Amino acid sequence: MPSKTKPPSAFRIWALLALLAASGWATYKFLQKSDSQVENAQGVPFQTARVTTGSVRKVLRLTGSTIAKNFRSVAAPMMRGSEGGRALTLIYLAPAGAFVKRGDLVADIDAQAVKDHIDDIEAQIAQLDSNVRKRQAEQALSWETLQQNIRVLKSRVDKAKLDASVSEIRTIIDAELIKLTVEEAEATHKQAQSDLAGKKIAFASELRVIEIDKELQVRHRDRHLRDLEAFRIKAPIDGLVVMQTVRRGNEMGQVKQGDMVAPAQPFMKIVDTGSMQVQAAVSQVESEEMRMGMPVNVTFDAFPDLTLRAKVASLGAIATAGMRTNYYLRTIPVFLTILDRDDRVIPDLSTSNDVLINQTQNASLIPLAAVDTRDGKSFVRVKRGDRYETQEVKLGLSDKVHVAVLQGVREGEEVAIYRPIAASEPAGN
Repeated sequence: MPSKTKPPSAFRIWALLALLAASGWATYKFLQKSDSQVENAQGVPFQTARVTTGSVRKVLRLTGSTIAKNFRSVAAPMMRGSEGGRALTLIYLAPAGAFVKRGDLVADIDAQAVKDHIDDIEAQIAQLDSNVRKRQAEQALSWETLQQNIRVLKSRVDKAKLDASVSEIRTIIDAELIKLTVEEAEATHKQAQSDLAGKKIAFASELRVIEIDKELQVRHRDRHLRDLEAFRIKAPIDGLVVMQTVRRGNEMGQVKQGDMVAPAQPFMKIVDTGSMQVQAAVSQVESEEMRMGMPVNVTFDAFPDLTLRAKVASLGAIATAGMRTNYYLRTIPVFLTILDRDDRVIPDLSTSNDVLINQTQNASLIPLAAVDTRDGKSFVRVKRGDRYETQEVKLGLSDKVHVAVLQGVREGEEVAIYRPIAASEPAGN
């Protein structure tokens, strides 16, 4: 047989009804209390702010780092010749951060090997000088021998002519032999005289070869003497000494005394601290508000108490992309010229730069938190006696904390800082 369902007892029914009634009463009281808070909001003690008169500034903050507009790089000298590729040792460096004048010694390079090489070249030059003098003496002796030979030949010609003068008393055969002897002597003498010009040219060529070798060595020596002068490096301008960073094994560090540098390797900068500027970047969207010459306040992370005046000197024409994940975030390079001078400002200092975009003077100011925006309109709650009335206002410039009010409130009035307005409450309560 199917089982019969027992009807609920009266106690359970009454308990359920009592629970429902209590829940309804609690809901009613909560809603009544909320409506009372909305309707009687004038009795709630709001945090208020008074409308004041002052100036508001719209500032765009950029991050950047300092660089020098006027500077000179100091590099190791590059020597010519087979010795030009060897590393150079720094035996003296001006202290980093020191101020130097133009012409002051800022670096000195070990030149002992070059000096020893110059001594060897000097010895070769002296040897070549000796060779020149020796060859000149040898050529003088040879020239005198040739001259003596010509004189002998000339005497033979004279003797042959003298013998020919008495050919009438000789036989025809003897006369012909004497004539041939005269011709032979004259030809030999003439040939010896013509050989003098060739010998003179040959002697001069021999001397010139030795002299060329000597000139090459002299130039070699003079080149190294100029290298010695270049090893003592002097400041090209007045400024601050800034050391470059180099790799030592697996570490990076500033150049210091005793380091070896390659020819033409920059190892120092002389920076004119009077021409410091800031290199920064602004987003492509915010760059539309920036103009050349806008005033800037520059603060330094390394010196929190230091603030210098600057101005926008140049704006990039082409936006640059970020790296990797920020590839589509485009920025515009900005250069700021620092107008004030401070000896603590050196290159590569991180900075925060407040660019003054716009400002309003003698404006009615209220906290930005007091403004409620609905349907494209702005409202504030103005205290009228012991009530707060919603007032539409027309806003001006804002600095993200305060906002200038062009219409709607007057100086001295109090506005509520914050109050969530119910959706059903009319705007002009």
